[in-house]
Amino acid sequence: MIHLLFCGNDGVFDGVLTCTLSALMRTENREPFCIHIFTMDVSHLDERYIPISPEKAALLERTVKRYNSQSCVTVHDVTQLYMKYFSGCPNEGAYCSPYTLIRLFADLVPGMPDKLLYLDADIMFNRDIRLLWDTPLEGYEYAAARDHYGKYLINPNYINAGVLLFNIAQARKTGLFKKARWWIRKQKLTFADQSALIRSTTRRKVLPQRFNDQKFLHKHTVIRHFSKRLFWLPYPHTDNIKQWHIEKVHKVFGYRQFDDIYKEYRRITKTLTSKEKL
Repeated sequence: MIHLLFCGNDGVFDGVLTCTLSALMRTENREPFCIHIFTMDVSHLDERYIPISPEKAALLERTVKRYNSQSCVTVHDVTQLYMKYFSGCPNEGAYCSPYTLIRLFADLVPGMPDKLLYLDADIMFNRDIRLLWDTPLEGYEYAAARDHYGKYLINPNYINAGVLLFNIAQARKTGLFKKARWWIRKQKLTFADQSALIRSTTRRKVLPQRFNDQKFLHKHTVIRHFSKRLFWLPYPHTDNIKQWHIEKVHKVFGYRQFDDIYKEYRRITKTLTSKEKL
């Protein structure tokens, strides 16, 4: 079974659904997936910071079971863990949201597997997930690809934490997550949990860029990460186009490779939207 981890509030569901669909539809065999979602209620910080709804979680589970009846979706409410470890910490106002911090509870949440693929919600699979999942991790805490901009501006091996293939068993031995939580509580960090993970790493495997391509979509790209990026035309500017911004994906990037996934996504979300209107 392939185990995926997403972290976020109710507002990231479009990303979780499109990413999950891309993994299912680009994987050649129909093996079971277990989708883990860490979520929480921190609406005292922002009214948008509410957990993923049971209705959306149930819809996601029905979706994955259509590909394999043994697949499942497990929602883990980590509100209490967040309040215990991170409430009021220097990184609570992280550059994205407090939800970027909660993957650091992967060693504390009961029932997590020894191998786990963490994914940001703004990701699409272009090729079979097995190309990444089957990466050997013996002796490594995790595998990750370089950050597109960080490898030039910070360090040649500076990694992007949007795609992390974790060896949870090894990370528990080295105390990776425990050390990272310490950094989050004690010091304001430029990139919050990403910085904390990097500072806490004992040994990692650096993957080729095709496993987390944050700028281009090549034929060999396994994962396209729709993170904020720099555009030079018509003038230098940044934009944060996500994969569920379908019209922009078509117009700005010219991508048509995901249209079969978008067709299925629209069919599924049309049903959800209809129910929400009742």
